[in-house]
Amino acid sequence: MDIEILGRALSTLPADDDHPYRSGPWRPQTVERAATDLEVVGEVPADLDGVYLRNTENPVHPALATYHPFDGDGMVHVVGFRDGKAFYRNRFVRTDGFLAEQEAGGPLWAGIAERPESAPRHDGWGARGRMKDASSTDVVVHAGAALTTFYQCGEPYRLDPLTLDTLGKSPWSPEHGVSAHPKVDEATGELLFFNYGKDEPHLRYGVVDAANQLTHYTDVALPGPRLPHDMAFTENYAILNDCPLFWEPDLLAKGVHAARFHPELPLRLGVLPRKAAGDRIRWFEADPTFVLHFVNAYEDGDEIVVDGFFQSDPEGRGGTFPGDPAHAKLFRMLSLDGMRTRLHRWRLNLATGQATEERLTDSITEFGMVNSHYAGRPYRYAYASTGEPGWFLFDGLVRHDLHTGGEERYRYGPGVFGSETAVAPRVGSRAEDDAYLITITTDVNADRSECLVFDSARVGDGPVARIRLPERVSSGTHSTWAAGDRLPGWRTADDPATAVGLPTP
Repeated sequence: MDIEILGRALSTLPADDDHPYRSGPWRPQTVERAATDLEVVGEVPADLDGVYLRNTENPVHPALATYHPFDGDGMVHVVGFRDGKAFYRNRFVRTDGFLAEQEAGGPLWAGIAERPESAPRHDGWGARGRMKDASSTDVVVHAGAALTTFYQCGEPYRLDPLTLDTLGKSPWSPEHGVSAHPKVDEATGELLFFNYGKDEPHLRYGVVDAANQLTHYTDVALPGPRLPHDMAFTENYAILNDCPLFWEPDLLAKGVHAARFHPELPLRLGVLPRKAAGDRIRWFEADPTFVLHFVNAYEDGDEIVVDGFFQSDPEGRGGTFPGDPAHAKLFRMLSLDGMRTRLHRWRLNLATGQATEERLTDSITEFGMVNSHYAGRPYRYAYASTGEPGWFLFDGLVRHDLHTGGEERYRYGPGVFGSETAVAPRVGSRAEDDAYLITITTDVNADRSECLVFDSARVGDGPVARIRLPERVSSGTHSTWAAGDRLPGWRTADDPATAVGLPTP
């Protein structure tokens, strides 16, 4: 393995840090590396061509008082595959907040569990108007660049998808920013996004075309401030949401951002033609829940089919929380078993205006991914993560067959945790499950990380390749796959190492 050190962040974290989300599988990184000639157990498939990108909450400085894992700085990892070879890089996202804290040598903004008056600076970004925009939640590839986003509506930052050099903020970014989970429709090249905030109309929706130009942006009125985290789309519609878990209005008026579940209110799913004004949205009511992540949506005659994860306990009080009781109180809304998240289907009938719904499985899973060629279209397979009880950690993956109800599982093993599993279609594939699954694992037993490659049709067989990474990386969340033919300059060199400016072994 040939390794090059690209940089090192100035960190002020204590050497003996014992915070549950800054230690163990969540131990952060400060070194930026590039590596080629990676050790492989098994064989990298020759028809796997492109990059797996994963974003990570990776803190550089301690919290002012109380750290929450969503406060960490954005760090993107890339594992690239070409001609049976693999390379790796990791880089911090050079956000305004990251650079300011590097210059200051310490934390400047309050986190999600802290009061803003405790912070040296109150001029934050995002829906709360006072947090650091860490750009650490999600990553997609659009118009030839990787795009990182923050769940509290920060600026979308553009990165080179091979070198991970930060290219700056997206020039089309609106005043209220962009939430995590913008959606890329590969059929049109469009990016669909939303943002939310405490000021009316509380929700906005937009479309960016394949040339990276903002072509549509509209207000969508909500009854009050809400906390939407995701959206979905079909060929002709955008699917937005109004979930009954939001900041308690009386406390919000006093400057306290405390999210509460309101079971007396329904879940509302909004259907809006993709280029229509926001006042044309049609709302459908369903059983109360909070949907953190949708999986996919598609049109079926008069109905819009929407699949996502239904939380039976959005406040996460029913989970198994080991250790310190403070862990349960502060982090209970992070564990899958606490929230009891299950794959669910809503059918929204455009002719009758009624919604019907059904649970698709009794299994507790989340962070579902699909073959991107089928995003917004009828599909059969969803690939999701299982969770370590009581923790924000993924201990395995599941292949859901939505036609038969069948499931196929793989568990990483004790002390080994994965990240969101992206679907990488084989070069020239013609079937939905003619693809690979890719994830990065964090093994606290062996103190190492690997990138695992699975045959998507045979998840239970285990990985066909295990690529050893140069450092044990912090546990992470969202990821994406970008095929080589979507990447500028991917085929300008004979070797993937030189394609990203690394020395050829």
